Amino acid sequence: LKMSWFWLYLPLHLLMATYLCHSIKAPTTSSRQSFKTGLFNFYHSLILADGKETTIHLLKDIPKRYYFVLEESRVLAPFSITVTPCDVPIEWSILVYKSPPGKATSGDHDTQEVSKSQKPSSMVSTIFNYKGNSVETYMGMSSHSALYLLEFLSTERDTHITVYLTTDTTSGHLYPELPMDPRIDVIGIGHTTVTLTWKHSPSVLQHRESIQYCLLVNEKHNYKSLCAAETAIRSSGMKLPPTLALSLSPYLLEPQQVMILSNSELSIINKVSSGEVRQVCMGTKNTYTVPNLSPSTQYYFDVFIVNLLTNASAAYTGTFARTLEEPEPKVTELKDGKVIHVVLDGKKQKFYSLQYQARYKKIHFTFQLCQGQIQVHITRNGKTVASENLSGLRYFSLKGKLLDTYLVQLRSTEESNSSVKVQASPHFHKPLFPLLPESLKIKSFSKLRTCRSVTIAWLGTQEESKYCVYRKRIEEDQIWRELQSADRCSGPESRHKSEKVLCKYFYDLNLQRAVTTETIKGLEAGTLYLFDVYLFGPSGIPVRYHSKVVKTRKKC
Repeated sequence: LKMSWFWLYLPLHLLMATYLCHSIKAPTTSSRQSFKTGLFNFYHSLILADGKETTIHLLKDIPKRYYFVLEESRVLAPFSITVTPCDVPIEWSILVYKSPPGKATSGDHDTQEVSKSQKPSSMVSTIFNYKGNSVETYMGMSSHSALYLLEFLSTERDTHITVYLTTDTTSGHLYPELPMDPRIDVIGIGHTTVTLTWKHSPSVLQHRESIQYCLLVNEKHNYKSLCAAETAIRSSGMKLPPTLALSLSPYLLEPQQVMILSNSELSIINKVSSGEVRQVCMGTKNTYTVPNLSPSTQYYFDVFIVNLLTNASAAYTGTFARTLEEPEPKVTELKDGKVIHVVLDGKKQKFYSLQYQARYKKIHFTFQLCQGQIQVHITRNGKTVASENLSGLRYFSLKGKLLDTYLVQLRSTEESNSSVKVQASPHFHKPLFPLLPESLKIKSFSKLRTCRSVTIAWLGTQEESKYCVYRKRIEEDQIWRELQSADRCSGPESRHKSEKVLCKYFYDLNLQRAVTTETIKGLEAGTLYLFDVYLFGPSGIPVRYHSKVVKTRKKC
């Protein structure tokens, strides 16, 4: 069954007149009204393309109409119409204007006389109507000439839909096929993971290279189509690539999106106001474990089978699952004077808890930040006594009662891992770290730079201490990595022996004069060097000054 292109190019009033004149057997009031209504509808209609997906934008409470024409055929031939709402529920219907099989002539007096008991023939009939936001397909059969009118209406708000008409059902499908059972099964639930499986689409077996599965994870609800999911995310203030199939290009990502590519799986994470929305395309695998979820949280899962050549998609029946509750965090006991090194996972953003029971009224907490950024929260008998973000070395001197219980909670404020050293001790306990100067910055003197030497300076204290200087040759592209990834808790034992320059002791009772300088010689011209200074106190635990990068002169 093919479209009759001859009819499409006729003027609308001739088109209507040709079809409707065959149906008028009596000039009744109802037939005249039906003729006027049909003519009005067709004057305000557009032609619906055959074999192509059409995007239609609807304004609230304003109906939109499309029509197509089928010509006469000797056998019943099928056609199908698929409508996909991309947001709110819509109303749509199909009306048909048919030409009767027999032709009436205007001179035939018998055809103009109709018995009063006989009802006038109807010129138009509604063959389908629907209201909702599900993807619906109408399958029809036709053997005679007919005009079909599709009417769409949105009563909630402006929206858009896609419509696909085909009269050729033998050359394959635009949309990938769903299996007989399109449900998604949850086969495993953990604290931070959910494992899903689904039956293979017949399209995967036939067109493996051009078909792939894409999974959408969110905390709001399931979506009945891919365009409905994209519309919802956009409405949250997010711009998305046209389809998940096209999300394979990194340049399409927005600032709020994070793309992760591992094991041939593409994940795109969108940060939206309603939570995190994850898109994962995993090729033709039909089992997937969703990682890095939050404990005790309900998630909704939708699987779409996507045709990479046409960008058309079909949706499996979505499901949902709630991750298991997070177990009670383990609490580590702090003992007097003992140093604990804590490594925090930035991805999980969980608190690490330390508990200390005071055997003295005055308590001293010491924190040395090794890597990343960390937030510390200290409570005494359930009441907050200190809370701040750590930077470098930090002391907290607290006064309470005997047997007070202190709870120290640590959390990484970065997505990367962070680490810190912690000590709790009585106030009179031997200090863990040396007395620190006002600043741990290393200064270099530009005017004293030569092709073969660099002069640096740093502050000391009123307490005689040992200072060791180390140097390391680096390249331009290593500067950021060296400065950001440096472990500020590591001592000289982690350095190569060849990087050591010297060690020296000094102090000054007058803090204004507690400054020392050192000229490092034997360097190469036009070369970048990373300089570090380590301060050692009575306990032998070093404190590392902030690294300094200096470049020797190229020409002298």
